[in-house]
Amino acid sequence: MSGARENGSRQLCTFLVDELLLGIDVTRVQEVIREQAMTPVPLAPPMVHGLINLRGQIVTAIDLRCVLQLPARVAQDPRLNVIICRDEGAVSFLVDEIGDVVDVDDASFEMPPETLSANAKELIEGVYKLEEGLLLLLDTEVALQMNVRSGAEGHNHV
Repeated sequence: MSGARENGSRQLCTFLVDELLLGIDVTRVQEVIREQAMTPVPLAPPMVHGLINLRGQIVTAIDLRCVLQLPARVAQDPRLNVIICRDEGAVSFLVDEIGDVVDVDDASFEMPPETLSANAKELIEGVYKLEEGLLLLLDTEVALQMNVRSGAEGHNHV
């Protein structure tokens, strides 16, 4: 697992995709912004929702619903962009709602449950037990590699 830790804990930026509470290490998050105008990318994999212009920087927007093989979004509420820092440049994950930054204890970390689909098991590093439920730790690098894969495997639920 990546990210800075102190005394066996770490901070995660949390967000909702469908009904899943997901988190990523706060050190990976550049910023969270409202839904932006998207430029479509012809012949791109299905999870590439488009490109956004972030103060002159072109950023690829990845639809996490598609990556996680969840049903398409039906609500009309705008999605949010969680901008992730990478050596290769920024990328945006489209999420339904942003949560909080939470402190999690390594002692509450467990491997992904067996009930997750095979696709989700690849994407989820593990889970943290919180009072409000399970927080799934998203492996951002694997999620971005899914962008390169075919994406034609059907839509199974997590």
